Amino acid sequence: MKLTKENILSVTDRGLRIFEHFLRNTSFRGINKGFHNPFYEDTKPSCRVYFNKDTQQYNFKDFGDSAFHMDSFALVAHLHQLSTKGADFSTILEIINQQLDLNLEGTSSIHTPSLTPAIPVQKKVVQNELEQEKENSFIPPIFRNFNLEERDYWLRYGVDLGVLNQYHVKAVERFESTSQAGKSYSLSSTSNEPMFAYPGKDFVKYYRPFSKNLRFLYQGKKSGTYCFGLTQLPKKGDILFITGGEKDVMSLAAKGFHAIAFNSETANIPKSIIKRLRFRFKHLVLLYDNDPTGLKSMQNQVANLKSYGAKKLILPAFPENSGKDISDFFAQGHSREDLLRLFIELLEKEYEETMAMMASCEVQFDRPPDTPDPILQINDTVIGSVGNLLALTGPEGSGKSNFLGAVLAGSIGNDQEEIDTLGADVLQNKSNKAVLVYDTEQSEDQLYRNVHQVMRRSKRGKPPEWLKVYGLVSIDRKDRMLSILQSMDQFYYKYGGIQLVVIDGIADLIDSVNDEEKAVALIDELFRLAGIYNTCILCVLHLSPSGYKLRGHLGSEIQRKAAGIIAVEKEEGKDISIIKALKVRDGSPLDVPQIQMIWDHEHKYHVYGGENIPSTPQNRKQEELKQIAIAIFQEKSERTYGELVTELCSRLGVKERMGRNYVGTLKKLGVVYKNSEKDEYKIVK
Repeated sequence: MKLTKENILSVTDRGLRIFEHFLRNTSFRGINKGFHNPFYEDTKPSCRVYFNKDTQQYNFKDFGDSAFHMDSFALVAHLHQLSTKGADFSTILEIINQQLDLNLEGTSSIHTPSLTPAIPVQKKVVQNELEQEKENSFIPPIFRNFNLEERDYWLRYGVDLGVLNQYHVKAVERFESTSQAGKSYSLSSTSNEPMFAYPGKDFVKYYRPFSKNLRFLYQGKKSGTYCFGLTQLPKKGDILFITGGEKDVMSLAAKGFHAIAFNSETANIPKSIIKRLRFRFKHLVLLYDNDPTGLKSMQNQVANLKSYGAKKLILPAFPENSGKDISDFFAQGHSREDLLRLFIELLEKEYEETMAMMASCEVQFDRPPDTPDPILQINDTVIGSVGNLLALTGPEGSGKSNFLGAVLAGSIGNDQEEIDTLGADVLQNKSNKAVLVYDTEQSEDQLYRNVHQVMRRSKRGKPPEWLKVYGLVSIDRKDRMLSILQSMDQFYYKYGGIQLVVIDGIADLIDSVNDEEKAVALIDELFRLAGIYNTCILCVLHLSPSGYKLRGHLGSEIQRKAAGIIAVEKEEGKDISIIKALKVRDGSPLDVPQIQMIWDHEHKYHVYGGENIPSTPQNRKQEELKQIAIAIFQEKSERTYGELVTELCSRLGVKERMGRNYVGTLKKLGVVYKNSEKDEYKIVK
């Protein structure tokens, strides 16, 4: 696309992005909102940026001073003391093209600053000239395109133009400044000493990689804490490396890692920033130079950030004079996998005690335990959407273990075999990510038998290496969650992700299902882990006696946070179990068809039996709604309208509007009635 006025308007929202960029350090707050004129000491917010329907572009207007009425191109001309006519207009177009990174095809020979000049505010005249503060002059540098040699310099560290643009790094032609002694000086880039810039807010940090004396220079006024790479971070992630320099940050970014750098390895890291980042990232890892200064600084920072769980990763020793930092590590041919391997070794050392303790709990498929009398056979599996929790419930003997076994068999199966997954659509684990099962209820023999049945159903000869099943009955209750957390973290990196996680007996991770504080903390932590590891965590727990609500405060919290809840019920007097939804993310669970699974005596497990179709879908909805209403009034005989709506929304996972509709349906069916004297609802006996 050519560099023309109309093309610029088309890609800048008719000039709005130009105003947003060049007025970003003023009181400008958006279109049609008043702000102070930045070109003089304005006492009233009489300026507006508005859309001019006649010219079809955004304009700037000061309603208190008619001299300030201009479009976006005139604003840039005013800032750079240019004319909007003749050759100057081409320069204006190039300034906008470069500063907003529009990548329009223009004239590369025009060298323009990519920093917005300070807006010259007209000062009021004061009585005593000595009261006027002397302002430090800031002359924007002259930037240019990267030449071939400069590109090659960055490419040796894996940093291409895309990464340089992402972090706003510029090639510098020349800059002028004033020393602290007041002496003016200038520096120019040469083939032997190229110069690059890391532009910040109102300042520039210069990098001269081959200079012996002045490798780093600063120009302008640096305010606040300097943290390179902070704005490029995602909302959430697994590892955040804290490095010693900008080049290291970009080298890591080029390999797909997240990283930031403060002003130097010896700089004090502000805890206010780390506190916020700790919530967004699972691991904060210091990765400084492998030299005495870097190693000492890492040790000090780990002690300073101990409460945030910061770790240090020491790079392997480099051959003499061949490098010392992570960018040198990559320049020597090491890959992303090499660094990840070092990180996994760090985790293995940190989790060594936990994994040694869990080794005795891992199910050994080639060494079955002695067979005691069976007590309870419950199998675990995971089903649900990525980044969410899913709850599974049902009474003992309902066939729940067979349903879970079918889902697990589908997740470890392959395209070559047809597997009966009992009507569930199970995502295959084609990438061989970890599938993790943690059981807190079953004996070793019961767990082994259930896994053996899954193997038969999946038609595999033996379990895959990435399927890990642990019986945690022998581990103290307070240590179970720690065991789950650390093993998940290790297997996430070892197998390149986690496909499914099952926690059978989630209630055994806290002292009581009615401990609200611990219940909320547990579910919040599991929900956070599901997002960080990009997986689904299936939580198995029991129903309350009413049969339509999960037990205790723990159940209430799961009912609120889980994306879906599935129940398995056995039909009385039959070898048939029904799988039905108690909650779904979108819509009503009453609209989800029920699935039948039938006991097969030959295979000795349940098989798919089609959909369970009552007389009509409408009758099925009405009957289930009636049963839910009965359960609600069993807990409290009288309910206000608001309470009834809230209970229906909570149990069915629907919006308030649908809950109100269900109250109306219950009234029409004669299931509930309103006591006009107390303005409360009761159930019809």
